[in-house]
Amino acid sequence: MSTLTTPLLIRGRGVVAGRVEGEALVTTQTISGWGGINERDGSIIERRHELVGQSFAGKILVFPGAKGSSGWSAFFHMTRINGVAPAAMLFTRMTTKMALGAVVTRVPAMTDFDADVFSAIRTGDHVVVDADAGTVEVTRR
Repeated sequence: MSTLTTPLLIRGRGVVAGRVEGEALVTTQTISGWGGINERDGSIIERRHELVGQSFAGKILVFPGAKGSSGWSAFFHMTRINGVAPAAMLFTRMTTKMALGAVVTRVPAMTDFDADVFSAIRTGDHVVVDADAGTVEVTRR
């Protein structure tokens, strides 16, 4: 017997336009570009990161934001070129590094949410990101 779950609606500010849906990958830790990700397969390679060994390719990446050098955006740009970028980025700390990274990755991106996304979204949840409308719809999996 299946149980229907009412999706949770979160509002936020669109940074990069677009609408996409997919599986969430959530971390409460910032992500480093240079030395933190493998831009060839979209995996986290930072040894002490809670997502080490996992790939964000095609996932809705929920994370605080960028850390490290100004090269951060170049590494995420390369994930787009290599076809392994996240499907969307939901982040909580807006910085110039994060903004540029979101723009060059060219995936829907949002910030400034009206709810705590780290409590509301879990890895594996189905998420619909509509950066044009400023909404995130979360269905538990």
